[in-house]
Amino acid sequence: MSTVVADTIPGLDESTLTRALYSTDASLYRVVPQGVAHPRDAAELSAVVDAARASRLPLTTRGAGTSCAGNAVGPGVVVDVARHLTTIHSIDAAERTAVVDPGVVQDVLSRAAQQVGLRFGPDPSTFTRCTIGGMIGNNACGPRALGYGRSSDNVVALDVITGTGERLTLDSRVDLTASDSPTLRALHELVQANLGIIRTQFGTFSRQVSGYSLEWLLPERGFDVAKFLAGSEGTLAVITRATVRLVADAPHKVMLALGYPTMADAADAMPAILPFSPTAVEGMDRRIVDVVARTLGVDAVPRLPEGDGWIFVELVDTDADALAERARRLLAASGCLDGEVVDDLIVAAALWKIRADGAGLAGVSLSRPAYAGWEDSAVPPERLGDYLRDLDALLRKHDLEGLPYGHFGDGCVHCRIDFPLTQVGDGAARYRAFVEEAADLAASYGGSMSGEHGDGRARSELLGRMYSPEAMALFAAVKQIFDPEDLLNPGVLVDPAPLDADLRAPGVRRSPLFRTHRQFVDDVHRCTGVGKCVASTGGGVMCPSWQATREEKDSTRGRARILQEMVNGTLVTDGWRSVEVHDALDLCLSCKGCSRDCPTGTDMAAYKSRVQYEAYKRRLRPRDHYTMGLLPMWGRLVSSNPVLPRLMNVVMQTPVLNNVLKAVAGIDQHRGMPRFALGSNRAAARAELEGRRALSGASPTAKGEVVLWVDSFSDAFEGTHVAAMAGLLIANGWTPRLLERKACCGLTWITTGQLDGAVKELRNATDVLHPYAARGVRIVGTEPSCLAVWRSDALELLHDDPRVAEVAGSVRTLAEFLAEDPDFTMPDLTGHTVVAQPHCHEASVMGWAAEQRLLASSGANLVRVQGCCGLAGNHGMIDGHYDFSVKVFETHLGPALDAAGPDAIVLADGFSCRTQLQDLQDRQALTFAELVAAHTVHR
Repeated sequence: MSTVVADTIPGLDESTLTRALYSTDASLYRVVPQGVAHPRDAAELSAVVDAARASRLPLTTRGAGTSCAGNAVGPGVVVDVARHLTTIHSIDAAERTAVVDPGVVQDVLSRAAQQVGLRFGPDPSTFTRCTIGGMIGNNACGPRALGYGRSSDNVVALDVITGTGERLTLDSRVDLTASDSPTLRALHELVQANLGIIRTQFGTFSRQVSGYSLEWLLPERGFDVAKFLAGSEGTLAVITRATVRLVADAPHKVMLALGYPTMADAADAMPAILPFSPTAVEGMDRRIVDVVARTLGVDAVPRLPEGDGWIFVELVDTDADALAERARRLLAASGCLDGEVVDDLIVAAALWKIRADGAGLAGVSLSRPAYAGWEDSAVPPERLGDYLRDLDALLRKHDLEGLPYGHFGDGCVHCRIDFPLTQVGDGAARYRAFVEEAADLAASYGGSMSGEHGDGRARSELLGRMYSPEAMALFAAVKQIFDPEDLLNPGVLVDPAPLDADLRAPGVRRSPLFRTHRQFVDDVHRCTGVGKCVASTGGGVMCPSWQATREEKDSTRGRARILQEMVNGTLVTDGWRSVEVHDALDLCLSCKGCSRDCPTGTDMAAYKSRVQYEAYKRRLRPRDHYTMGLLPMWGRLVSSNPVLPRLMNVVMQTPVLNNVLKAVAGIDQHRGMPRFALGSNRAAARAELEGRRALSGASPTAKGEVVLWVDSFSDAFEGTHVAAMAGLLIANGWTPRLLERKACCGLTWITTGQLDGAVKELRNATDVLHPYAARGVRIVGTEPSCLAVWRSDALELLHDDPRVAEVAGSVRTLAEFLAEDPDFTMPDLTGHTVVAQPHCHEASVMGWAAEQRLLASSGANLVRVQGCCGLAGNHGMIDGHYDFSVKVFETHLGPALDAAGPDAIVLADGFSCRTQLQDLQDRQALTFAELVAAHTVHR
């Protein structure tokens, strides 16, 4: 793009980093744009469109970037409306409408509308990040479209700019047949000349979303151009503002879970279920549930009815008794193997969440990576069972495996398929062969290529297999009227790009890294772009950096895209040392939130460590790698001499000396410094325990021995929690053993990418700890992030050492250990508010269920903070990271503390969390051991 052209487009970003971030969406396709625009208001959006038209640059509008069909990538200018165009202009409770910018997120609108008892009806699984503009562009639906309609059914009016530059206000409440708009006059004439084709080929069932929805333009539909534009995928006009319909939820709701032998059997039940007027009927395969159980533990999956395929049904009503009776009758009529009404709201929410994460989970549920591409077909629901059987036969014919799930009540099937796009050289050809036959199959059932995701680059070429040549000519004529120069989202719907052009995965095979670092290449491509990391609402740790900056490069997805481009090598060209890679990874806190919260299991912390290792191999590293990256070593050195801790504490409290120390160590000058303990806390606790036993002549208690594993930070820095843990174990009948030999997990080596050093530390720690694990002795750790290493990184770095798994199976947090002790009871904390900040690694790798259960049993008012504290080990200490660290703190933890007030007890087992609290709010946090010990003494 020339500088002159670029200068005419407001705010255009042509950097390699940004172009790489927007080179793909949640689809199979990779199309590198020339630049990306982030308009700040409607006027700037209009200016971008005008400038692109004047320069004859293709323009693709993008919302959340979660398109599965390649609708949100383009070769010219990509316009991101989600960054700034997020204003809800009005909500009219009486009219049940809202006026919004195109970048408003569905859940944000629904939460705002809930203040007046309303919501936006369509709710795709991406509702926490998908935008209203994007939903209209694809005619998105979601589970509850069965009850509340598709996006098109909920469009009232649109303000748009056509490909000719004409500004139009399209209102479903206004007769547009007499409009003086050249565009609308030509469109009306075209429709009037082709009424027979439109009436016979369009709108045959609710999920016929493929192509242009010309049925809305029929006279009996009121020539509704606003609704017609829904599903046009940005190929006809750019939406600048939308007026949408809001709906009211009925006051009573119930969920039914129904089990069937197979997914096809489950689909056969649609004619029996639909007469009960459900608002949602969703199908889910056992294999998706199995992934959740493997990843998050069996406790994360509520009990399900017998079967390998399930239907989740939602019924609503204004009358609770009528609802209960309707649920009973549906259950009896469903023909299920096993079924139940799910009365527990928490269980129902957990099941709906598993279903909502289906796209990501399905991608990693098979033995090979599974892809979109044929993930959105739809047939009339009464024919769905037979269609699924034929689809399964077609998959077997092509030696493929697919995992179907989706909106079975609408006949819409989402299916991730293990196309061999990277396994074999002819993967793209095999992909084409399958989808062409699959398209013919869907068409033979009177079905649609797409049920809600749009056709995009994945299925536009296939439209001729379901529509007549006359209908296809109509599409071309409509495109000519609205966008005669084919500038708006070219390659989609009309004059489509070949469906096997621009596929991202086959290019991976050409990368040198595919041969030398195959596991890394496979891992970074786990991210499919579903975008849970850029959710505007919702819980979980992921992704604290995006929550703080709201920039795509600081999201898990954005970082994965940059790493994928590094693998590709044609845009990001300097491999491990690419500036774009390190810019994207700079603010990654290595919190591991994505490893648990991302449905695909993307582990950006591990990828960052690998990148740092490869980038700095045999090279000079940043200063903080030698200081904070080797901090356990420096801590042991200081603790080994009785003079050094006092000396270091004096240095760190003396302003000039402190500033010099920070400058040398690469620590931000705004940071406070933790104080060193006056000697080893581990040695002191061990000596005290030995002294106790010598004085009393006590032998090991009846419950037996437990290893109290003191990490390097708990050992070297001030704190009373080691002694508190030892005392608590003794008080509960256990004999704690404190190790004499060093056993460091290597965490700081891992987070700074010094993986060779980490392996060395872990092998030594395995030598020390394994003999206890082999004897069945539990190992209780003082630092949750170090314990998490054994259950994650250690298993990967020492994958060839079977002892590591035994150690991983033996390590426990104190809460996990006490929860297994039937004699232990929590002290009474009734009347206390406890604000708990779980360490990110504990929450993400091990979960926080034991602490949650024990604290709940104490009677405390528990406030669990979902996000990251912002320090994240060495990350928040590094020079230049302070302001960002504070922003992360202020996202979740800071507001939680402010809301709880100064009298709340602050609970934080993580050393870095306690350090952050002390540094930013001068709050003294307690560890779990200190909390229990303090209240046990005074009860």
